[in-house]
Amino acid sequence: MKPRSKRLMLLGGAVALLIGAVALVLTAFQENLVFFHTPTEVAEGKAPTGRTFRIGGLVEPGSIKRAADGLTVQFAITDTAKVIPVTYKGSLPDLFSEGKGAVVQGKMGADGQFAASEVLAKHDENYMPPEAQHAVDQAQKTAKTVKQ
Repeated sequence: MKPRSKRLMLLGGAVALLIGAVALVLTAFQENLVFFHTPTEVAEGKAPTGRTFRIGGLVEPGSIKRAADGLTVQFAITDTAKVIPVTYKGSLPDLFSEGKGAVVQGKMGADGQFAASEVLAKHDENYMPPEAQHAVDQAQKTAKTVKQ
């Protein structure tokens, strides 16, 4: 084999390996990418179907209901404009309570119920995830505009 042919084959092999590595990285990145949506966006159908995403807002007062098994909990997340029902099976964070900020991660079911795989609660009295705070502020502005 000529030296030029060897170099071309080596270069072709290196390019193929590089393309394979980039494809693997992009696939892993796509699978682990989780978007944040507000309850209003979810209610309007802007959230992905069949994919994991996060919803942030406030736990609606009076919405927490625990099942007899002690692990399954149903509650609602709101941005003060729209309400999304959530079901979660597992232990909730200690700071999780009604009227407080929370972010839930999971998938939207065909029945309109959000099946959460993870629940995150705020860590002190003044904290709310920036995206959730922005969503609540926008929903309150919209509600005030509609009332006027």
